[in-house]
Amino acid sequence: MTDTSTFDREYEAQFGDYFALLKPRVMSLVVFTAMVGLLVAPVAVHPMVGFTAILFIAVGAGASGALNMWWDADIDAVMRRTSKRPVPAGKVDAGEALAIGVALSGISVVMLALATNLAAAALLAFTIFFYAVVYTMWLKRWTPQNIVIGGAAGAFPPMIGWVAATGSISLEAVLMFTLIFMWTPPHFWALALFMRSDYDDAGIPMLTVTHGRKVTRAHILGYTAVLAPLAIGLAFTSIGGPAYLVVAIALNAWFLKGAYAIWRRDEVMAEADNFRVEKDFFRFSLLYLFAHFGALAVDAGLRMAGVA
Repeated sequence: MTDTSTFDREYEAQFGDYFALLKPRVMSLVVFTAMVGLLVAPVAVHPMVGFTAILFIAVGAGASGALNMWWDADIDAVMRRTSKRPVPAGKVDAGEALAIGVALSGISVVMLALATNLAAAALLAFTIFFYAVVYTMWLKRWTPQNIVIGGAAGAFPPMIGWVAATGSISLEAVLMFTLIFMWTPPHFWALALFMRSDYDDAGIPMLTVTHGRKVTRAHILGYTAVLAPLAIGLAFTSIGGPAYLVVAIALNAWFLKGAYAIWRRDEVMAEADNFRVEKDFFRFSLLYLFAHFGALAVDAGLRMAGVA
């Protein structure tokens, strides 16, 4: 980690700069999956309690983002994808990012405990710790399995939502966690295939750097092959239903097709079309996750309406 306190501080940080610290795009996925986890839970939650729970889960996600940007300012500065983030760009001081991250962490955990239960708050606290310390400070710069193990941090939100409603963890919550956990490596490795130079420059041991693109392509196919039956299997639990089953079959068929197409390509083919297949797979992977959780929410609505 580098000391960014020497950045030019003539620039006065704006609200948008502080908001960017919270990684709003990542936060949107956290909010959505946590909300679905709460909605599909078998225990009814008062709308105000549910809103408060999602709000502070989002605040906790933002806290994690701020702590990540504080610690990673040195490598963010040398990566094209991250160089314009508030800390490396000199818009927000590293010390401010740290203070915001710590403060929001405490607020989110305490308020979630007050709004719901201690179990949900403890799980949120563990998630923040896992992302900020285990993943960001340790795994990310140490092992090519960084995104595999670290992916757990992004997989906890629907489980937190479920626990906020029920006070306990069940098979359904674990399966929602597993869906995101197994989706994360193919999603990020597809990005790493066409952004490898960034990870090379930053010295991050992403799989593309340590084992090469060919091995990474094989890993994407392998993880996707395991992900597909797990994702479809969720349709046959108490939170699944017809909408989810149709969506899961269609999306996983396409995801497998895309992973197979990536596996068959070599670097000459990929560079010739500027990694078009890999970029399409990465973009689709975002829709993939939103659509799965959206379908779970649809089936929950159908059950509430007495249709399913």
